[in-house]
Amino acid sequence: MDEADRMLDSGFEPQIRKIIEQIRSDRQVVMWSATWPKEAQAPAGDFLKDYISTNTGSMNLSANHNIRQIVEICQESEKPQRVIKLWNEAAPTTYNAANNNNKIIIFVETKIKIEEILQIIRNEDHTATSSHCDKSQPERDSVLKDFRNGKSNILIATDVASRGLDVEDLLYVINYDYPNSSENYVHRIGRTGRCQQLGTAYTLFTHDNGEQAPI
Repeated sequence: MDEADRMLDSGFEPQIRKIIEQIRSDRQVVMWSATWPKEAQAPAGDFLKDYISTNTGSMNLSANHNIRQIVEICQESEKPQRVIKLWNEAAPTTYNAANNNNKIIIFVETKIKIEEILQIIRNEDHTATSSHCDKSQPERDSVLKDFRNGKSNILIATDVASRGLDVEDLLYVINYDYPNSSENYVHRIGRTGRCQQLGTAYTLFTHDNGEQAPI
């Protein structure tokens, strides 16, 4: 089971149990995840028997130290102008050869927000592509192919792209909307700073996100 914690967190525990019940008892089960929150550990114990747990690094939740994290506190209404400023600094342009291969992912919470950001980007004479759960797998594969080969250097996505995505030259992640958990935040920004490369993650943080930053 790949991204096991995400499956459990997304409410697929009944479906997982149904599948497990129909598999031979002498099965082997492997569960993979980059993070392993306590909420996922209990039900996972029901699927595994006499299991061995192997982890790389600390079990404490932490982000890749190769990623520079920048958080900007703002109002919801200020986000469009803030994100324009951020990608104009980082986005590839024909006038800035040094940034010509830079790739950027902008994460949002909903498909509606994707359309809003796409319109903002078009108004700024940039091009971008998008990925969300309402797109079919072939459509998502085509989007990622264009993103990887540089046909489109800006990808706007929901959390469907926060895991398992490995793209070269992805130097910037922008959290237009803060995710609903620290685990998802770590997964999102982990799209950059891979293979010992350096990356930068910008996060727009509003008053409504306050519960994600307890004192």
